[in-house]
Amino acid sequence: MSTIPTLENASKGNIHLIGGEKGGVGKSFVARLLAQHFIDQQIPFLGFDTDRSHGTLMRFYTGFASPVVVDRYEALDTIFESAVELPSRRVLVDLAAQTQEPLARWMEDSGVLDLADMQGIALHYWHVMDNGRDSLELLAKLLDRFGARLRYVLVRNAVRGDDFGMLEKSGLQDRAVSLGARIVNLKRLHEGIVQKIDAANASFWAASNNSAPDSVSLGLLERQRLRIWLTHARAELKGAGV
Repeated sequence: MSTIPTLENASKGNIHLIGGEKGGVGKSFVARLLAQHFIDQQIPFLGFDTDRSHGTLMRFYTGFASPVVVDRYEALDTIFESAVELPSRRVLVDLAAQTQEPLARWMEDSGVLDLADMQGIALHYWHVMDNGRDSLELLAKLLDRFGARLRYVLVRNAVRGDDFGMLEKSGLQDRAVSLGARIVNLKRLHEGIVQKIDAANASFWAASNNSAPDSVSLGLLERQRLRIWLTHARAELKGAGV
């Protein structure tokens, strides 16, 4: 009987950095999905928001997240120390656009990757992509900088574009996979559903179960489409070993 390879280090700490650097590719959307997955699986986690003005995790998953300032090393230290303090608790970081460089400087100046190896902390970088060339160039820079020292998850986010032929032809996906990257494919979710969930500040669970009908105005079939999308998304995460 075959088993699904485990992305995470179950016995030690796990830090999930949800990035992609480019604005509008759906980083916060993926962070919300992963937060909901942890809740559904009853996996304890602590979230950090790096966007000072639009903290998504704090907005949709109040009580699970707190802000962190990327340009202050002391604040970033809290992310790593949280994983060391309670290894069974996942650490989830929603990276705002244009935060990869200060994050990388902190990692290099602080020897984070070496210390992570010593402490048994697994660092997962989720590179969220649309189907544009910018996402490819940013992926190439990420792989050039960190090589095999990070655990990569490439998120092909069809919510922001569904033709990833450019990625497949570029060779970058194969390169990432050769470094151990997992691939997560997110199907398109109707924009009207996303807008209604966001307008209500609702979690995916609340929206799909109509637990707050006064604030989440999804129709019967809209909730059904959301449930189908969530089922597929959960299967993708499980397939990636999360």
